[in-house]
Amino acid sequence: MADGLTKLGVPAEQKPRMGRRDVSPALTNPVVDLSAGEARIIQRSHAINRKFLNELCKIADLVLISCVSWFTLTIAGFSVLHSSVAAVLPFAFLPLVLHWGLKGSEAYTLSYARPVTEHMIRVCIGAGLPLAALTFTTALLYSGDHTRWVMGACYLSFCVIMVVHAHMIVAFKMLTRNGVLSENVVLVGATPNAQRLLERNSETRELNIVGVFDDRLSRAPKKIGDAPVLGRLEDLMNWDRLPDIDRIVVTVTSDARARVRQLIDRLRVLPQRVVLLLDLDGFDPESESLAEIARSPAAYVSGTPHNIRRAVGKRASDIFFAILMLICFSPLLLLTAIAVKLDSPGPVFFRQRRQGFNNQIIRVWKFRSMRNDPVAAEKMSQQTTLGDPRVTRVGKFIRATSIDELPQLINVIMGEMSIVGPRPHAVGMTAEDAEVQAIVGDYAHRHRVKPGITGWAQVNGSRGPVHTREEVRERVRLDMEYVNRSSFWFDVFIMLITAPCLLGDRKHAR
Repeated sequence: MADGLTKLGVPAEQKPRMGRRDVSPALTNPVVDLSAGEARIIQRSHAINRKFLNELCKIADLVLISCVSWFTLTIAGFSVLHSSVAAVLPFAFLPLVLHWGLKGSEAYTLSYARPVTEHMIRVCIGAGLPLAALTFTTALLYSGDHTRWVMGACYLSFCVIMVVHAHMIVAFKMLTRNGVLSENVVLVGATPNAQRLLERNSETRELNIVGVFDDRLSRAPKKIGDAPVLGRLEDLMNWDRLPDIDRIVVTVTSDARARVRQLIDRLRVLPQRVVLLLDLDGFDPESESLAEIARSPAAYVSGTPHNIRRAVGKRASDIFFAILMLICFSPLLLLTAIAVKLDSPGPVFFRQRRQGFNNQIIRVWKFRSMRNDPVAAEKMSQQTTLGDPRVTRVGKFIRATSIDELPQLINVIMGEMSIVGPRPHAVGMTAEDAEVQAIVGDYAHRHRVKPGITGWAQVNGSRGPVHTREEVRERVRLDMEYVNRSSFWFDVFIMLITAPCLLGDRKHAR
């Protein structure tokens, strides 16, 4: 860790003083007030990824202009299948040249700091010049009638693009203003670097900076820019709203390496990704993304950069497989619900509070397999043991076959869980009279991905309750192995071997 941080360091520089207009006087008697930060948190599952939004805009343009081209081609009396290649070629080129032109004019670089008029001028140039060139080339090579149809397609495409991008940039600015596109971020360190980051962010609004934490609270200002200084690092670690924070950015000066190491050693036990921000000199909001700088792969000290393709692919496969499984297992789900209701008094489903992504608390759906106990839904007081008298007759069967877990497909569709991932543990779960979080230092790292209905630990025999410290360590080891190896085909492999592994397991009680 020490060597890595030394490599990440930059030469020491003179610390600029914080201007009086941006920073209020230092606190003489530090008082921790987290309510100011709570009010700034945007409540949602995940921020919309800006890169994904850009790619979505490109795809939307290609689809729309392809439809316009096909429509014009059809009313002109041509056919994609029956007309000659020469006749269809100008219409086929239309979406491609338009995409090339818009990309070249940076019309897909969405920036909150860029005025709407400037964005529309870029769209006008990026769409107009390639379409004019296509029309001119067609006029040189084709007859007058053919050129008029191509010209009509180009004019219609230009109008569609202008209207679509006008709505798109307005919607982008509204979403940015409302914080939908911004991650909830906290800064650690009331430093000049933090001030510069806040100043740049006030122009781009790429991050929703909730507040600043600093152990040197007695010397810290009450506010930096518009962000309140909320408390010490210990207050951040124990903050009940910490699961709503997406990222932690350590904003330090380059000559504070010893302090950085100390901060990071304490922060890396959290499930959030921790980023060390080194330098913002030379930042250009027109060509660079502040959010990307704040999650530069080279500056990651805990966690890994977000892989948007992997995330979109996993979410799509989760929805597909969850819906498919709900349809296939619907008769079994109905019969199980009837059996649970007839077997013992109480509700059919049991919804327990468990720890999900980033330690967020989620309500996990299960068929009730034990005697009705409303208290158990809030916090686990006792793990299941072999021959547990609380388990009902139907409960023994559905727990042994894991049928009781099938309603969690609802959690998958809602986006709270995945088909494959570390199993979500109940709030307050203990082993040998110690909470599981305190047994393994890397325990929280398993919450850097969504929890799953099944996982690598379960198919390797670590299923059900964990009663000893060694069992907890083995569960976390297998979960972290999954997090590090996670891929689409690895997920498929785990899904395929889940049924034979669990149905053939008579050793581990559930």
